[in-house]
Amino acid sequence: MATILLVDDETSVIDFLQQELAFEDYRVITATDGQQALQTYQDHQADLDLIILDWMLPKVDGLEVLRRIRKHDDIPVIMMTARDYVGDKVAGLDGGADDYITKPFDTEELLARIRVSLRHEQRDHRPQEVYRFADLELNTKARQVHRDHRLVQLTQREYDLLLALLKNAPETLTRDELLDQVWGVDFDGQPNIVDVYVRYLRHKIDTDQDRKLIHTVRGVGYCLRDDAHA
Repeated sequence: MATILLVDDETSVIDFLQQELAFEDYRVITATDGQQALQTYQDHQADLDLIILDWMLPKVDGLEVLRRIRKHDDIPVIMMTARDYVGDKVAGLDGGADDYITKPFDTEELLARIRVSLRHEQRDHRPQEVYRFADLELNTKARQVHRDHRLVQLTQREYDLLLALLKNAPETLTRDELLDQVWGVDFDGQPNIVDVYVRYLRHKIDTDQDRKLIHTVRGVGYCLRDDAHA
């Protein structure tokens, strides 16, 4: 039974989602403001598998809660927001969210996103493996990525995307293959989400580097390629 921390300041939302999640056999812990969310997270950190976090919270807003958690934990976080502005969604993802959902939403969509996030988390509980490509290194046990011996901080989704590229390097993966491997075969969002996350990943991996490792294969998809040794 997975344990979910559900954070929202609307009691009607808490009551409804707690009932729906319990019906799906999830254990649910709740908080109604940012300070309570951080305290509840600290009290139950070892037991938590996922956090559903509202953006607009009293005392400490959801984005700040997320930033504080991300300083020492990569637990999957789904942001909930009534704000449909693209800039807000980008800020949430850049702040460390693995996914977001805009209110009002269909419960089945939220449940699908939860299943995908938990599946990714379970996939990462495996023996240590180190993937290397050029001066890029990913350690699955430590969940750390280094480029030129420099630690690179990635969100869960960016990490999963890089791992997929590393596992298949230097072969090219199509957008559909990346969607299946990173977002899951039941993902029904926009396919261009792959392009968005590749852009995020490029910014963190290739910025200020003479050797660019993440390449676009026009009309096909993406790959890791070291042109210095081509």
